[in-house]
Amino acid sequence: MAAGAAAATIAAARPRGRAAERPAEGGRAAEGFRIFACDWTLQKTCNPDAFAVAARIGLDGVQVDFGRVKAGAAALPLFDPGLQEKILAASATSGVAIASLALGVLNSVAYKHEAAAEAWVRDCIGVMQRMGQRVALLAFFGRGDLVDDPAGVAEVVRRLRRVAPRAEAAGVVFGIESWLKAPQLEQVLDAVNSPAVRVYYDVGNMQKVGEDIGAAIRRLGRERICEVHFKDYDDLYGKGSMNFPAVRAALDAAAYRGWVGIEGVKTPLGVEPSLSHDLHYLRPLFPRETKPA
Repeated sequence: MAAGAAAATIAAARPRGRAAERPAEGGRAAEGFRIFACDWTLQKTCNPDAFAVAARIGLDGVQVDFGRVKAGAAALPLFDPGLQEKILAASATSGVAIASLALGVLNSVAYKHEAAAEAWVRDCIGVMQRMGQRVALLAFFGRGDLVDDPAGVAEVVRRLRRVAPRAEAAGVVFGIESWLKAPQLEQVLDAVNSPAVRVYYDVGNMQKVGEDIGAAIRRLGRERICEVHFKDYDDLYGKGSMNFPAVRAALDAAAYRGWVGIEGVKTPLGVEPSLSHDLHYLRPLFPRETKPA
């Protein structure tokens, strides 16, 4: 594609104005669901090529990770404006949307005690605005785990309180994904006290730690859930332990509509065939158009 045509395509695809012009609550689409896959599930982390793979599968979107720090660099790959433009162009060319962004690096460079992590979260607001994104996932696993770590939770609350006003002004939302159960997450959200900080709910993770995921989704509601990851630790969707019809019922009760994402951990057929299976299973349960929740 010629440079002028590419620039025109990107400009046409980029949302105008603030990121807040995206669906206002819980990533709500027009009373339906849109299904994405994480770019790391597609094995194309922070890579424009993820969109061509997603298009072949038939997905509505891709969640784009910021990537990992490369040797000799201080910034994460997605902070590069050139890479942002390439990803926007890939989205426009493929017809596959960018669903949201993710800071998976926080699993290894913990937000609760690393200065670099705090700077990345703060600075990702500008990237979200430039790329027209409303939600960024903040990961709290591995070194960032908050379970049985009251000091870590307190520091995360302190840092989120400091960055929340910037996020509110930009019209963007940070989603906390962690091993914490709903009551503990409510305590964190109450302490931060900002609409810019919500829960990124992963049904597979929370089933793994024994949470009643249906009750938790109903309890948190769409006011506190910004986006949802689907996952089955045992098999392809519909063949494992995750009760996806019950998940749909809980999302209905919570009045959640919008993006739901495939974060595959079981791909026995290979990446594309396995995700095609999962999407084929999910689409009738989570259609693009539904009755109002």
